[in-house]
Amino acid sequence: MESLSSQQSRVHLKIQGRVQGVYFRAAAVNQARRLGLTGWVMNCYDGSVEAVAEGIRTKLEELVRWCHQGPPGAVVKQVHAKWEKASNEFQEFRIRR
Repeated sequence: MESLSSQQSRVHLKIQGRVQGVYFRAAAVNQARRLGLTGWVMNCYDGSVEAVAEGIRTKLEELVRWCHQGPPGAVVKQVHAKWEKASNEFQEFRIRR
């Protein structure tokens, strides 16, 4: 049985604060791809950013930590992370419009 840290998992993120217009989505794509994750990130009408990422649990945890900071210019107030079972539906990590 594989350890929890190497298992495929999924995290659904909602990032709130000054996270639009500060290159957050593009920086998140770069970060997720660097970590070998798949999924998407998008701006929401309420000013937040939403993302769904899949991959190895430890790499997802790294992305969640990064989201608490974001790129330069971002002011992250809150990050909601909901852990789910991986669906393996994504080929890459991209911006969803």
